[in-house]
Amino acid sequence: MPQRFDILVLGAGMVGTCVAVHLQQRGRKVALLDRKAPGSETSMGNAGLIQREGAVPYAFPRDAATLLRYARNTAPELRYHLRDLPALAPFLWSYWRNSAPARHREIARRYEPLIRHCLDEHRALAAAAGADELLRPAGWMRVYRSSARLDAELRSIEECRREFGVAYEALDAAALQRAEPSLSRRLVGAVRYLDPVPCPDPQALVQAYAGLFQRLGGALLSGDAGSLREGWRVDSEVGELQADAVVVALGPWAQPLTRRLGLRLPLAVKRGYHMHYAPRADAPLGQPVLDAEVGYLLAPMRRGLRLTTGAELARLDAPPTPLQLDAVEPQARELLPLGERLDPQPWMGQRPCTPDMMPLIGPAPRRAGLWLAHGHAHHGFTLGAVTGRLLAEMMCGQPTLLDPTPFSPSRFR
Repeated sequence: MPQRFDILVLGAGMVGTCVAVHLQQRGRKVALLDRKAPGSETSMGNAGLIQREGAVPYAFPRDAATLLRYARNTAPELRYHLRDLPALAPFLWSYWRNSAPARHREIARRYEPLIRHCLDEHRALAAAAGADELLRPAGWMRVYRSSARLDAELRSIEECRREFGVAYEALDAAALQRAEPSLSRRLVGAVRYLDPVPCPDPQALVQAYAGLFQRLGGALLSGDAGSLREGWRVDSEVGELQADAVVVALGPWAQPLTRRLGLRLPLAVKRGYHMHYAPRADAPLGQPVLDAEVGYLLAPMRRGLRLTTGAELARLDAPPTPLQLDAVEPQARELLPLGERLDPQPWMGQRPCTPDMMPLIGPAPRRAGLWLAHGHAHHGFTLGAVTGRLLAEMMCGQPTLLDPTPFSPSRFR
């Protein structure tokens, strides 16, 4: 006989773990299932930022100069696998259309309420999990090598301040040197975002939330999410599990499963790479720094200084090609003196993206008992806690923190 639960949550990344915690807090009997330890995939390798300032999703570029530069496939911030472009073309076309200025502004207005609550919801879970030390109120900054690019960013972020309350400060070259004296003196200035919270060990935060889930009585199990079948049964290390409802929070691996269940939801992946470097005592870094004109980010982590790359477009099962990391490392070393590489090989993760830049949160169309929580693109780590609360409130029939309609999977029916 299968073990019975109220709800199965498939995927123990940041999103799935937070969903499981919130459901367990509401008195449901929950099993959280993954093939690996919590936070071992995409949730581990990101920049470790809870991005309260990220009210405007990343749009597809529409100006001819940028498109031509990307077409050459040499830009450090974006690469693609040529052989995969035909399969990705429908997604990219829809993404490009949704990035038209008027449409993109409307998407940002519908998306922002989710971002607005990200810090409060993470702080609540971290306090309950005893993990407050993993949330450091340090902010982060974009640094610039040219005045023209800095001025353009200041105009853009001022619009975000007026419309969405994004808090920032502008730093000229002298102020930037006072704030981060180890950075290159060739920089002309920076935009520092004041509200975001860096995390020095993203996987440790996911695991702290998973520990809270277990202390609340939840079952954390190893198993194969791909074995899910109608009647909501799945195979695990302790045998077959069964529930009346199941949540698919598998990030980039959600689409193969949802397609098998008959859903045609558009999802693609933006891959990214990271490498850790030994920090130098004579060149400390106090906060994450994005080299905005090159396209990589340096973040202080427990393991060392983490360099994360921009995006790579490829199919889910394509082999790693960490060319972006090799391309930006010399520029990173010019920006900040770095020690030796600490990882035996570059880490690769895959961000699950929808063409309208908004996640899938809510009941699946035409599948009673099937709920979705994926497609968060660059903000899965940021939005995990608020997504967990929102979906749990929906599943438990409670008033919701915000209107879930913009994120409904049924928008793609």
